[in-house]
Amino acid sequence: MPEAMMMPSGETLRGMYRTMVLLRRFEERVNDLYMQGRIPSTLHLYIGQEAVATGLCANLRRDDHVLSTHRPHGHALAKGVTPRSLMAELMGKATGCCKAKGGSMHVGDMQVGMVPAVAIVGGSIPIASGFGLAAKMQKSGAVAVAFFGDGATNEGAFHEAANQAGAWKLPVIFFCENNLYGEGTAMQRCTPINDLAIRAAGYGMPGVIVDGNDVLAVYETVSHAAARARSGEGPTFIEAKTYRWRGHYEGDPQVYRTVEEIESWKARDAIAAFRVRLLKSGLFQDGDLEELQGLVFTALNEAVAFAAAAPRPAPEDALAGVYADTHNGLVF
Repeated sequence: MPEAMMMPSGETLRGMYRTMVLLRRFEERVNDLYMQGRIPSTLHLYIGQEAVATGLCANLRRDDHVLSTHRPHGHALAKGVTPRSLMAELMGKATGCCKAKGGSMHVGDMQVGMVPAVAIVGGSIPIASGFGLAAKMQKSGAVAVAFFGDGATNEGAFHEAANQAGAWKLPVIFFCENNLYGEGTAMQRCTPINDLAIRAAGYGMPGVIVDGNDVLAVYETVSHAAARARSGEGPTFIEAKTYRWRGHYEGDPQVYRTVEEIESWKARDAIAAFRVRLLKSGLFQDGDLEELQGLVFTALNEAVAFAAAAPRPAPEDALAGVYADTHNGLVF
């Protein structure tokens, strides 16, 4: 986003900076707990991509729905899932956002519009089109967002969902976090194009490329896509060029990329760059931003304490909430 473009309100900027710091520090704390053996599942950390979820979700309403992937922590926090309930879920506690039934790759909270994540590559994209269809039929003005990686654009599920959304002008934002690698495979090895956004033209929707390390650029791009969707003009495909600092999973040997490449992206840290812009704007002082970081630190300490003290689910609760009797409106 050009420097001359009008910034969001001070309150929105403050919220976005806090969210970015929360996403980074949460993942760092979670990794520490994982290394201590206190989190019983593997992790796919979001570190490095914080500007994407933050800029996008700052445009969303509570009744908008987000569909996520196997790397969902950042999306969940940015959409409003509390650090306490998310931490408890990762630690396998009954007070978790999915009552310990989801774990790291399936977190969510329908009360804030975060649909429990789908770990299958591309699996959540058609579900987003379904939520978009529901919003259109109900005339709610809500938007559905599908997060996915570069590899998912090679899945049939993506193409079917994009075709449906384009044909029916559904209020969906297809948001590709292109972090250059599908697990350990470089995008160039399996995709014949450099810019995935050009695929949008085949489905009758705009395809937009944005710098995924610039939270204000993401915010501005999504604001247009959301307005387009809410006004009945249909879906948008957004490709954010970004990068994950950590391996595909914790313990990944990362033989597929170089240390130099990782360090070059770390030098473009989205949080550090946003901090500089906020200070240059004159709306914030160092003390203001330090205060926000302190609030995040306190919230994370509280989240860990809450999760540590919470009970584990009882064995007899294993099937509770798993089956639904939609005819009678029951969940059991």
